[in-house]
Amino acid sequence: MSNGTPILKLGKHQPRYPLIQGGMGVGISGPRLAGNAARRGAVGTIASVGLSHNSPHFLLKKMNYFESNEIVIKEVVQQAREIAGPEGILAVNCMVALTDYDTEVRAAAEGGANVIVSGAGLPLRLPEYTKDFPDVALVPIVSSAKAASLITRRWEKRYGRSPDGFVVETPATAGGHLGATAMEQVYDPALSIEVALPDTVRFVAEEMKSDIPVIAAGGVWDRKDMERMFELGAKGVQMGTRFACTVEGDASDRFKQAYIDAKEEDVVLIHSPAGLPGRAIKNPFVAKYLDGEVESNPCFANCLTHCRYRKTRETFCIAMALVDAFNGDWERGLFFCGSNVVKVHKVETVEEIIGELFAESTFGDDGR
Repeated sequence: MSNGTPILKLGKHQPRYPLIQGGMGVGISGPRLAGNAARRGAVGTIASVGLSHNSPHFLLKKMNYFESNEIVIKEVVQQAREIAGPEGILAVNCMVALTDYDTEVRAAAEGGANVIVSGAGLPLRLPEYTKDFPDVALVPIVSSAKAASLITRRWEKRYGRSPDGFVVETPATAGGHLGATAMEQVYDPALSIEVALPDTVRFVAEEMKSDIPVIAAGGVWDRKDMERMFELGAKGVQMGTRFACTVEGDASDRFKQAYIDAKEEDVVLIHSPAGLPGRAIKNPFVAKYLDGEVESNPCFANCLTHCRYRKTRETFCIAMALVDAFNGDWERGLFFCGSNVVKVHKVETVEEIIGELFAESTFGDDGR
Protein backbone atom coordinates (compact mmCIF):
# COMPACT_ATOMS: atom_id res chain seq x y z
CA MET A 1 0.00 0.00 0.00
CA SER A 2 1.09 3.57 -0.65
CA ASN A 3 1.04 6.62 1.56
CA GLY A 4 2.34 4.69 4.56
CA THR A 5 -0.70 2.44 4.82
CA PRO A 6 0.46 -0.85 6.38
CA ILE A 7 0.22 -4.27 4.80
CA LEU A 8 -1.96 -6.70 6.71
CA LYS A 9 -0.79 -10.29 6.57
CA LEU A 10 -2.59 -13.00 8.55
CA GLY A 11 -0.54 -16.17 8.28
CA LYS A 12 -0.40 -16.95 4.57
CA HIS A 13 -3.25 -14.62 3.72
CA GLN A 14 -2.89 -10.99 2.62
CA PRO A 15 -5.94 -8.90 1.73
CA ARG A 16 -5.58 -5.93 -0.59
CA TYR A 17 -6.43 -3.54 2.26
CA PRO A 18 -5.60 -3.63 6.00
CA LEU A 19 -9.28 -3.88 6.89
CA ILE A 20 -11.40 -6.57 8.54
CA GLN A 21 -15.17 -6.35 8.26
CA GLY A 22 -16.17 -7.38 11.77
CA GLY A 23 -18.23 -10.45 12.62
CA MET A 24 -21.76 -9.61 13.82
CA GLY A 25 -24.37 -12.14 14.90
CA VAL A 26 -26.93 -13.46 14.69
CA GLY A 27 -26.78 -13.39 10.89
CA ILE A 28 -25.91 -9.69 10.54
CA SER A 29 -22.59 -10.49 8.86
CA GLY A 30 -23.56 -13.46 6.76
CA PRO A 31 -22.38 -14.65 3.36
CA ARG A 32 -23.50 -11.65 1.33
CA LEU A 33 -21.75 -9.03 3.45
CA ALA A 34 -18.63 -11.12 4.04
CA GLY A 35 -18.41 -12.20 0.41
CA ASN A 36 -18.65 -8.66 -0.90
CA ALA A 37 -16.19 -7.27 1.67
CA ALA A 38 -13.68 -9.94 0.62
CA ARG A 39 -14.39 -9.31 -3.05
CA ARG A 40 -13.60 -5.62 -2.54
CA GLY A 41 -10.25 -6.31 -0.89
CA ALA A 42 -10.99 -6.45 2.85
CA VAL A 43 -11.20 -9.53 5.06
CA GLY A 44 -14.87 -10.49 4.98
CA THR A 45 -16.10 -12.06 8.22
CA ILE A 46 -19.05 -14.34 8.87
CA ALA A 47 -20.30 -14.66 12.45
CA SER A 48 -20.86 -18.36 13.11
CA VAL A 49 -23.29 -17.99 16.00
CA GLY A 50 -26.87 -19.07 15.34
CA LEU A 51 -26.59 -19.36 11.58
CA SER A 52 -28.96 -22.32 11.43
CA HIS A 53 -31.87 -20.41 13.01
CA ASN A 54 -33.59 -20.10 9.62
CA SER A 55 -32.22 -23.24 8.01
CA PRO A 56 -34.62 -25.90 6.73
CA HIS A 57 -32.33 -28.51 8.32
CA PHE A 58 -33.39 -27.13 11.71
CA LEU A 59 -36.83 -25.67 11.02
CA LEU A 60 -38.13 -28.90 9.47
CA LYS A 61 -36.78 -30.88 12.46
CA LYS A 62 -34.45 -32.91 10.26
CA MET A 63 -31.61 -32.20 12.68
CA ASN A 64 -31.07 -30.66 16.08
CA TYR A 65 -29.68 -27.14 16.32
CA PHE A 66 -26.04 -28.15 16.72
CA GLU A 67 -26.05 -30.65 13.85
CA SER A 68 -27.74 -28.11 11.63
CA ASN A 69 -25.37 -25.30 12.58
CA GLU A 70 -22.33 -27.38 11.65
CA ILE A 71 -23.69 -27.96 8.16
CA VAL A 72 -24.93 -24.40 7.69
CA ILE A 73 -21.57 -22.88 8.63
CA LYS A 74 -19.94 -24.83 5.80
CA GLU A 75 -22.71 -23.87 3.39
CA VAL A 76 -22.50 -20.19 4.29
CA VAL A 77 -18.71 -20.06 3.90
CA GLN A 78 -19.10 -21.63 0.47
CA GLN A 79 -21.81 -19.10 -0.46
CA ALA A 80 -19.50 -16.27 0.57
CA ARG A 81 -16.69 -17.83 -1.46
CA GLU A 82 -18.84 -17.75 -4.59
CA ILE A 83 -19.13 -13.98 -4.16
CA ALA A 84 -15.59 -13.31 -2.97
CA GLY A 85 -13.87 -15.34 -5.64
CA PRO A 86 -10.83 -17.54 -5.09
CA GLU A 87 -8.56 -14.65 -4.07
CA GLY A 88 -10.89 -13.09 -1.50
CA ILE A 89 -9.94 -13.54 2.16
CA LEU A 90 -12.78 -14.95 4.27
CA ALA A 91 -12.83 -15.19 8.05
CA VAL A 92 -15.29 -16.77 10.46
CA ASN A 93 -15.78 -15.26 13.90
CA CYS A 94 -16.33 -18.03 16.47
CA MET A 95 -17.20 -17.14 20.06
CA VAL A 96 -15.47 -19.12 22.81
CA ALA A 97 -18.62 -18.81 24.93
CA LEU A 98 -20.63 -21.04 22.58
CA THR A 99 -21.60 -24.56 23.59
CA ASP A 100 -20.52 -25.95 20.21
CA TYR A 101 -17.45 -23.72 19.85
CA ASP A 102 -15.12 -26.55 18.86
CA THR A 103 -17.56 -27.87 16.26
CA GLU A 104 -18.12 -24.41 14.79
CA VAL A 105 -14.37 -23.80 14.47
CA ARG A 106 -13.84 -27.11 12.70
CA ALA A 107 -16.81 -26.52 10.41
CA ALA A 108 -15.46 -23.09 9.44
CA ALA A 109 -12.07 -24.55 8.60
CA GLU A 110 -13.58 -27.48 6.69
CA GLY A 111 -15.84 -25.08 4.81
CA GLY A 112 -12.87 -23.14 3.46
CA ALA A 113 -12.39 -20.18 5.79
CA ASN A 114 -8.96 -18.57 5.50
CA VAL A 115 -9.01 -17.07 9.00
CA ILE A 116 -10.65 -17.86 12.35
CA VAL A 117 -11.21 -14.82 14.55
CA SER A 118 -12.12 -15.79 18.11
CA GLY A 119 -13.17 -13.89 21.22
CA ALA A 120 -15.92 -13.73 23.89
CA GLY A 121 -13.52 -15.61 26.12
CA LEU A 122 -9.91 -16.71 25.74
CA PRO A 123 -9.46 -19.14 22.82
CA LEU A 124 -6.92 -21.26 24.66
CA ARG A 125 -7.65 -24.46 22.71
CA LEU A 126 -8.18 -22.97 19.27
CA PRO A 127 -5.08 -24.59 17.68
CA GLU A 128 -6.35 -28.02 18.80
CA TYR A 129 -9.52 -27.60 16.78
CA THR A 130 -7.70 -26.50 13.62
CA LYS A 131 -4.70 -28.83 13.72
CA ASP A 132 -5.71 -30.44 10.43
CA PHE A 133 -5.84 -27.04 8.72
CA PRO A 134 -2.38 -25.46 9.08
CA ASP A 135 -3.08 -22.78 6.46
CA VAL A 136 -6.00 -21.33 8.43
CA ALA A 137 -4.80 -18.22 10.27
CA LEU A 138 -5.79 -17.97 13.94
CA VAL A 139 -6.52 -14.50 15.33
CA PRO A 140 -7.68 -14.08 18.96
CA ILE A 141 -9.66 -11.04 20.07
CA VAL A 142 -8.19 -9.51 23.23
CA SER A 143 -8.71 -6.39 25.30
CA SER A 144 -5.20 -6.18 26.77
CA ALA A 145 -1.59 -7.23 26.30
CA LYS A 146 -2.02 -9.44 29.37
CA ALA A 147 -4.63 -11.53 27.59
CA ALA A 148 -2.45 -11.71 24.48
CA SER A 149 0.45 -12.94 26.60
CA LEU A 150 -1.63 -15.61 28.31
CA ILE A 151 -2.91 -16.97 25.00
CA THR A 152 0.55 -16.94 23.43
CA ARG A 153 2.19 -18.77 26.33
CA ARG A 154 -0.51 -21.45 26.36
CA TRP A 155 -0.38 -21.99 22.61
CA GLU A 156 3.39 -22.18 22.47
CA LYS A 157 3.61 -24.60 25.39
CA ARG A 158 0.76 -26.88 24.40
CA TYR A 159 0.65 -26.65 20.61
CA GLY A 160 4.00 -25.26 19.52
CA ARG A 161 2.48 -22.39 17.59
CA SER A 162 1.73 -18.68 18.01
CA PRO A 163 -1.24 -16.56 16.98
CA ASP A 164 -1.20 -15.11 13.47
CA GLY A 165 -2.38 -11.76 14.78
CA PHE A 166 -4.43 -10.13 17.52
CA VAL A 167 -7.56 -8.01 17.32
CA VAL A 168 -7.46 -5.51 20.19
CA GLU A 169 -11.04 -4.47 20.88
CA THR A 170 -11.83 -1.61 23.24
CA PRO A 171 -15.07 -2.03 25.22
CA ALA A 172 -15.52 1.74 25.41
CA THR A 173 -16.79 1.91 21.81
CA ALA A 174 -17.20 -1.63 20.46
CA GLY A 175 -20.51 -3.25 19.62
CA GLY A 176 -22.27 -6.32 20.92
CA HIS A 177 -20.55 -8.25 23.69
CA LEU A 178 -17.65 -6.18 24.96
CA GLY A 179 -14.11 -7.10 25.96
CA ALA A 180 -14.87 -6.68 29.65
CA THR A 181 -16.20 -8.99 32.34
CA ALA A 182 -17.97 -6.31 34.37
CA MET A 183 -19.70 -2.99 33.72
CA GLU A 184 -17.07 -1.04 35.64
CA GLN A 185 -14.41 -2.27 33.21
CA VAL A 186 -16.09 -0.90 30.08
CA TYR A 187 -14.53 2.54 30.49
CA ASP A 188 -11.44 1.41 32.39
CA PRO A 189 -8.50 3.49 31.06
CA ALA A 190 -6.34 0.33 31.05
CA LEU A 191 -8.64 -1.15 28.40
CA SER A 192 -8.78 2.00 26.28
CA ILE A 193 -7.43 1.72 22.75
CA GLU A 194 -4.77 4.32 23.59
CA VAL A 195 -3.33 1.97 26.23
CA ALA A 196 -4.23 -1.56 25.16
CA LEU A 197 -3.23 -1.22 21.51
CA PRO A 198 0.34 0.12 22.02
CA ASP A 199 0.84 -2.30 24.92
CA THR A 200 -0.08 -5.24 22.71
CA VAL A 201 2.08 -3.95 19.84
CA ARG A 202 4.98 -3.75 22.30
CA PHE A 203 4.32 -7.25 23.60
CA VAL A 204 4.36 -8.67 20.08
CA ALA A 205 7.61 -6.91 19.13
CA GLU A 206 9.56 -7.20 22.38
CA GLU A 207 8.37 -10.42 24.00
CA MET A 208 7.15 -12.50 21.08
CA LYS A 209 9.95 -11.13 18.86
CA SER A 210 7.42 -11.22 16.07
CA ASP A 211 5.94 -9.00 13.37
CA ILE A 212 2.44 -10.48 13.42
CA PRO A 213 -0.20 -7.77 13.01
CA VAL A 214 -2.17 -6.13 15.78
CA ILE A 215 -5.58 -4.99 14.54
CA ALA A 216 -7.53 -2.19 16.23
CA ALA A 217 -11.27 -2.63 16.78
CA GLY A 218 -13.95 -0.45 18.32
CA GLY A 219 -14.87 3.08 17.30
CA VAL A 220 -13.37 2.98 13.80
CA TRP A 221 -15.59 4.84 11.35
CA ASP A 222 -13.60 6.81 8.77
CA ARG A 223 -10.16 7.35 7.31
CA LYS A 224 -9.16 9.68 10.16
CA ASP A 225 -10.00 7.01 12.76
CA MET A 226 -8.14 4.40 10.76
CA GLU A 227 -5.00 6.52 10.40
CA ARG A 228 -5.05 7.21 14.13
CA MET A 229 -5.01 3.46 14.79
CA PHE A 230 -2.05 3.10 12.44
CA GLU A 231 -0.22 5.82 14.36
CA LEU A 232 -0.77 3.83 17.55
CA GLY A 233 0.92 0.83 15.95
CA ALA A 234 -1.96 -1.13 14.39
CA LYS A 235 -1.34 -2.88 11.07
CA GLY A 236 -5.04 -3.11 10.38
CA VAL A 237 -8.47 -2.08 11.63
CA GLN A 238 -11.71 -3.95 12.18
CA MET A 239 -15.01 -2.23 11.46
CA GLY A 240 -18.40 -3.69 12.27
CA THR A 241 -21.21 -1.18 12.83
CA ARG A 242 -20.78 0.76 9.60
CA PHE A 243 -20.78 -2.42 7.52
CA ALA A 244 -23.98 -3.66 9.18
CA CYS A 245 -25.95 -0.91 7.47
CA THR A 246 -24.97 -1.65 3.88
CA VAL A 247 -26.87 -2.73 0.80
CA GLU A 248 -24.98 -6.02 1.00
CA GLY A 249 -25.61 -6.46 4.73
CA ASP A 250 -27.52 -9.66 5.47
CA ALA A 251 -29.92 -8.18 8.04
CA SER A 252 -33.46 -7.00 7.27
CA ASP A 253 -34.20 -3.48 6.08
CA ARG A 254 -35.90 -2.79 9.42
CA PHE A 255 -32.69 -3.69 11.25
CA LYS A 256 -30.80 -1.20 9.11
CA GLN A 257 -33.44 1.46 9.70
CA ALA A 258 -32.95 1.03 13.46
CA TYR A 259 -29.30 1.97 12.95
CA ILE A 260 -30.22 4.98 10.83
CA ASP A 261 -32.71 6.23 13.45
CA ALA A 262 -30.44 5.72 16.49
CA LYS A 263 -29.49 8.82 18.49
CA GLU A 264 -26.78 9.14 21.13
CA GLU A 265 -29.27 8.76 23.99
CA ASP A 266 -30.52 5.49 22.45
CA VAL A 267 -27.18 3.68 22.83
CA VAL A 268 -27.03 1.85 26.18
CA LEU A 269 -25.12 -0.83 28.03
CA ILE A 270 -26.88 -3.97 29.20
CA HIS A 271 -25.87 -6.96 31.26
CA SER A 272 -26.18 -9.79 28.76
CA PRO A 273 -27.51 -13.27 29.56
CA ALA A 274 -23.98 -14.43 28.70
CA GLY A 275 -22.80 -12.61 31.82
CA LEU A 276 -20.96 -9.91 29.88
CA PRO A 277 -21.63 -6.22 29.25
CA GLY A 278 -23.09 -5.45 25.85
CA ARG A 279 -23.89 -2.32 23.85
CA ALA A 280 -27.29 -2.07 22.18
CA ILE A 281 -29.98 0.29 20.93
CA LYS A 282 -32.63 1.14 23.51
CA ASN A 283 -35.75 -0.13 21.78
CA PRO A 284 -38.94 -1.18 23.65
CA PHE A 285 -37.49 -4.60 24.51
CA VAL A 286 -34.26 -3.20 25.99
CA ALA A 287 -36.12 -0.39 27.79
CA LYS A 288 -38.30 -2.94 29.58
CA TYR A 289 -35.29 -5.09 30.41
CA LEU A 290 -33.45 -2.13 31.93
CA ASP A 291 -36.57 -1.41 34.01
CA GLY A 292 -36.56 -4.96 35.35
CA GLU A 293 -39.34 -6.31 33.16
CA VAL A 294 -38.15 -9.59 31.69
CA GLU A 295 -39.79 -11.01 28.60
CA SER A 296 -38.40 -13.78 26.45
CA ASN A 297 -39.22 -16.25 23.75
CA PRO A 298 -38.32 -19.81 24.79
CA CYS A 299 -34.72 -20.92 24.41
CA PHE A 300 -34.25 -22.89 21.20
CA ALA A 301 -30.60 -23.82 21.21
CA ASN A 302 -28.77 -23.94 24.57
CA CYS A 303 -26.10 -22.12 22.60
CA LEU A 304 -24.06 -20.62 25.48
CA THR A 305 -21.91 -22.54 27.95
CA HIS A 306 -22.87 -20.03 30.66
CA CYS A 307 -26.37 -18.65 30.21
CA ARG A 308 -28.24 -16.79 32.93
CA TYR A 309 -31.54 -17.31 31.15
CA ARG A 310 -31.20 -21.08 30.99
CA LYS A 311 -30.01 -21.17 34.58
CA THR A 312 -32.37 -18.77 36.35
CA ARG A 313 -34.96 -17.49 33.82
CA GLU A 314 -34.24 -14.04 35.30
CA THR A 315 -33.19 -12.63 31.96
CA PHE A 316 -33.94 -13.55 28.32
CA CYS A 317 -32.86 -15.91 25.55
CA ILE A 318 -30.27 -13.82 23.77
CA ALA A 319 -30.28 -16.03 20.68
CA MET A 320 -34.00 -15.45 20.13
CA ALA A 321 -33.67 -11.72 20.79
CA LEU A 322 -30.86 -11.42 18.24
CA VAL A 323 -32.81 -13.46 15.70
CA ASP A 324 -35.78 -11.12 16.22
CA ALA A 325 -33.51 -8.13 15.58
CA PHE A 326 -32.09 -9.76 12.43
CA ASN A 327 -35.65 -10.18 11.18
CA GLY A 328 -36.47 -6.55 12.03
CA ASP A 329 -38.77 -7.02 15.03
CA TRP A 330 -38.35 -3.60 16.66
CA GLU A 331 -40.52 -4.45 19.65
CA ARG A 332 -38.85 -7.74 20.66
CA GLY A 333 -35.37 -7.75 19.15
CA LEU A 334 -31.96 -7.03 20.67
CA PHE A 335 -30.20 -4.61 18.32
CA PHE A 336 -26.53 -4.81 19.23
CA CYS A 337 -24.41 -1.91 17.94
CA GLY A 338 -21.18 -0.01 18.41
CA SER A 339 -21.04 3.56 19.68
CA ASN A 340 -20.64 4.77 16.08
CA VAL A 341 -24.22 3.77 15.27
CA VAL A 342 -25.12 7.44 15.82
CA LYS A 343 -23.08 8.26 12.70
CA VAL A 344 -25.18 5.98 10.50
CA HIS A 345 -27.47 8.18 8.41
CA LYS A 346 -27.99 6.10 5.28
CA VAL A 347 -27.54 2.67 3.76
CA GLU A 348 -24.17 2.56 1.98
CA THR A 349 -22.49 -0.01 -0.21
CA VAL A 350 -19.39 -1.96 0.74
CA GLU A 351 -17.64 -0.42 -2.26
CA GLU A 352 -18.43 3.12 -1.07
CA ILE A 353 -17.08 2.47 2.42
CA ILE A 354 -13.84 0.90 1.25
CA GLY A 355 -13.45 3.55 -1.43
CA GLU A 356 -13.76 6.32 1.16
CA LEU A 357 -11.34 4.64 3.57
CA PHE A 358 -8.65 4.10 0.98
CA ALA A 359 -9.33 7.03 -1.35
CA GLU A 360 -10.19 4.86 -4.31
CA SER A 361 -13.44 5.10 -6.20
CA THR A 362 -13.59 1.84 -8.16
CA PHE A 363 -12.76 -1.77 -7.40
CA GLY A 364 -13.74 -3.62 -10.53
CA ASP A 365 -17.17 -4.98 -11.41
CA ASP A 366 -20.25 -4.73 -9.27
CA GLY A 367 -20.78 -7.01 -6.28
CA ARG A 368 -23.32 -9.78 -6.43
